[in-house]
Amino acid sequence: MAIEVHLEEVLKSRGMTSKELCALVGITEANLSILRSGKARGIRFGTINRICYYLNCDVGDILKFDGHLEDEDED
Repeated sequence: MAIEVHLEEVLKSRGMTSKELCALVGITEANLSILRSGKARGIRFGTINRICYYLNCDVGDILKFDGHLEDEDED
């Protein structure tokens, strides 16, 4: 995937569990797990906004571009 997800690292650095973040953000643990694993195909801006707010971070702290163009056929 051309976008790398570093949510796990940010959670650890903030001393927060994924379960706590789910409760604050209002998403299911299953959906957060999909995001953390990098398997998510999309995420709402509102969800990113709440994640960044509660983790006190920037979008660039949790999502990074790896410099490669991803083909839509890749899974």
